[in-house]
Amino acid sequence: MKEKIRIGCGAGFSGDRFEPALLLTAQGKLDYLVLECLAERTIALAQKRKQQDPESGYDVFLARRIESLLPLLVQHNTRLITNMGAANPLAGAAKIRAIAQKLGYPIRVAVVLGDDVFEQLTGKELSLEGNKPLHTYGKLISANAYLGVESILPALNSGAEIILTGRVADPSLFLAPMVHEFGWSMEEVGLMGKGTVLGHLLECAGQLTGGYFADPVTKPIPDLHVLGHPLVEVRNDGTGILQKIPGTGGQLTVATAKEQLLYEVMDPSAYLTPDVVADFRTVRFESLAQDQLLVTGGTGTAQPESLKVSVGYQAGWIGEGEISYAGAHAVERAKLAGEIIEKRIGDQFEEFRVDVIGLNALHGEQLAQGTIPYEVRLRIAGKSSQKEIAQRVGEEVEALYTNGPAGGGGARKYVHEVIGVVSILMDRSRIQSSVSLVHS
Repeated sequence: MKEKIRIGCGAGFSGDRFEPALLLTAQGKLDYLVLECLAERTIALAQKRKQQDPESGYDVFLARRIESLLPLLVQHNTRLITNMGAANPLAGAAKIRAIAQKLGYPIRVAVVLGDDVFEQLTGKELSLEGNKPLHTYGKLISANAYLGVESILPALNSGAEIILTGRVADPSLFLAPMVHEFGWSMEEVGLMGKGTVLGHLLECAGQLTGGYFADPVTKPIPDLHVLGHPLVEVRNDGTGILQKIPGTGGQLTVATAKEQLLYEVMDPSAYLTPDVVADFRTVRFESLAQDQLLVTGGTGTAQPESLKVSVGYQAGWIGEGEISYAGAHAVERAKLAGEIIEKRIGDQFEEFRVDVIGLNALHGEQLAQGTIPYEVRLRIAGKSSQKEIAQRVGEEVEALYTNGPAGGGGARKYVHEVIGVVSILMDRSRIQSSVSLVHS
């Protein structure tokens, strides 16, 4: 068993930049590169694409990422773990195989399956968000369970150079290679907790190195235009040294790490994952050098008996319209325009919203008192179960050009389908994972 390994995070969401992953692979001396590209709404939208085209449903940037990364992965003997399989990992693996064949690289792709539990739904399950039966949410389109390390280990044991998953808990993507390389037992909850801490710190990529942390006035971070993504050198005792590629932008400090540690954490003493209920209260950070942090501590208790399942459903249509007003009385004219449209069509919608962007769109009227912007943008949005009604929002905004008030310009209109997402719990004994091996 190895004493230490190096794991880098090249992407923290589907639309993340491409360059950091290339730089990590080229210069990071990595054993593993992780691309974390899947969120609740992302996989629901991927399921929608798969319904329209059975050969689709994997991450929309999979081909572009693999084409640029594959030569570097092979050159530096770095294994890739990624959830870019989304709703259709088998089709994603076929795409990777085609790319590898075109580039002349003989590689193996291990596909982790089993997260899609849509066929197991009864509709009677209660949502965690509203404690309502699923069938009350309308037409269901997807259900994906959060798998853990146990689903990934067979893929790692296969020797495949690329491990492609669907819905897997984010920290598990990083914890799995630690368990694999160090021979940790899943029953060693202390080590599971420590590894989950490191995975949680890495999973959002550039957030850890100052991206989401940055404020140019109170928390300035240098060179965000070339923000470097993080890597960890983790030892077999679960301690790790966080770092980034020298010369890249951003910062790795105790402050940036603390913010990421608490990101999306409701209870630091009980952070639930499929692998362990992690306890972050004993985590400690020590600055070793510029952009190098020693991470120690963290523990856990036994894994939950149930797994979270993300359920997507059709939630209607949103129509939007925008128009700008500038100069004298810009705010008053924008408000009048909003009032006009609300009187004309507001009662036709399940939800209707009028925002004066630049004045009250984020924090409402109270915090906007006393401000007089020179220019504002009016945004009107309405939600309806019928696409035809949703379209009326943009049409009415566009009609303001000649129907007043004066001086509106730059009108735009949009209509898009809404994919709602709720969560349920499912007994883990009902969820069976498997691995399929694809050769190029």
